[in-house]
Amino acid sequence: MNDPENYFVVPTHRLRDVGETIHAYDDHFRRNGHSPQMIVFDDSTPTNVEKYFPLLKDIKTRSDLFYVGPREKEEFIAYINSRLRNKRLEPLVKNLFRPSYGGNRNYTLMYTLGGLMVSSDDDMRPYSLMEDSPESLDDDEISRGRLHKIGVNGYAKKSFDMMSAFMDVLGKPVSEVPENYERGELLLDTTMDLETNSTKGLASENSMTLERGSMRDNAIVKMAQTFRSGTNDIDAIDFVDMFLEDEKQASPDDLNDLYVLVNFRPALTNKNWRMDCGVAGYDNTFGLPPFFPTRLRFEDYIYRLWIQQDGIVAAHVDAAQHHTKSNYMRNPPASEVLNEEIANLLKRKIKSSITHMDELSISFDYTGEVTAQDAEEILEKISGLHRRALDAAARAGSQDRIDSLRLFAANLDKAFYGFEPDFFQHNLLRIVDDAVSVIRASIELWPTLVEICYFQKTRTGLPMMRLSGRSR
Repeated sequence: MNDPENYFVVPTHRLRDVGETIHAYDDHFRRNGHSPQMIVFDDSTPTNVEKYFPLLKDIKTRSDLFYVGPREKEEFIAYINSRLRNKRLEPLVKNLFRPSYGGNRNYTLMYTLGGLMVSSDDDMRPYSLMEDSPESLDDDEISRGRLHKIGVNGYAKKSFDMMSAFMDVLGKPVSEVPENYERGELLLDTTMDLETNSTKGLASENSMTLERGSMRDNAIVKMAQTFRSGTNDIDAIDFVDMFLEDEKQASPDDLNDLYVLVNFRPALTNKNWRMDCGVAGYDNTFGLPPFFPTRLRFEDYIYRLWIQQDGIVAAHVDAAQHHTKSNYMRNPPASEVLNEEIANLLKRKIKSSITHMDELSISFDYTGEVTAQDAEEILEKISGLHRRALDAAARAGSQDRIDSLRLFAANLDKAFYGFEPDFFQHNLLRIVDDAVSVIRASIELWPTLVEICYFQKTRTGLPMMRLSGRSR
């Protein structure tokens, strides 16, 4: 049997800066002896494609580089609809692959069917920030890291052979995973809620520990991820709190703290609540469930639920990457806070109503109801953040900081509908109902689409444009 093809994908909506990302990873792969097929999946508008695609099309890479943009996606959707031959399903197909965090990642799943896929976001880099003097981890400790001020000595860049780390485990049974991997039930993070990955509050240091548990030797590693420095999947509220506490910082866009890894070691877990799809790899040999096709930042939550099935496990591999946190085309902090609060509500509702899981999907009973208590709990939390922002503005020593804090408070008031309970609940219900309807319908249709795409991919391939590689 032939080895599955190895893919490296970059889902993006910020085409302007993707060339730098591709250069960094292509050079990293060259230095470590790898040549995965590289594919950029672009969610940019046609206007931005016209403006920035020339920066990408003439790029020179050692690995084969392909591009899937608006035109290629349009061809893909047209082919899917031609095979379904059902006009009523066309809106569902459009929603499954609509421009969004989850929609763009669903293209990556279809285009890498039959292979092993490694995915990094457009603002990731193939190195990590590590402290100069690593500390030993405790017996059950898997990683430790802490915040450092930018420009302060005490840490340096360190590069790891990322692709080898992924290929050591993806698609392998537990019995074939290297012996240096710890094994257990799940990872606990000292700073994060277990089941939603939402913050417990800003902390200067965090640690992940392994909860021990038995693991089947024949269980398969279906997904894996590296550790990461930079922001370590930090919440929007944590970014705001960092801004509020640093009286020298004039704007929330000026990141003055970096998350630096102290030490880490690889681990296998039966469950993975710490899923980070920005630095993840997947065994897509026989297909995987879809990402939630949502503009909210919880598209990967389906995998945290799906991985809990018997017979499949997840890995934190022996490598780390760095998040550069580009502010280009990023939503304002107040909007990010709203998105995260809605996402956390949906996570709790979906998890509590799971009814079934299989190879390609999950099922849940939640249909989008939002109670007055749901809305009040969110408003109570965010109104407290609003007060802290105004208090910080009253204490600020520079006009730039005062203006930034007042602007953030005003945007927060607007994003949460003036903190008026009835109005907020009404709009929250509308947003949640739309998201849940799309998610439920998309999951139901997904297995049929996987079958269609698997056949077409092996027969003639899916629409994409070659940009660079050995054959040029």
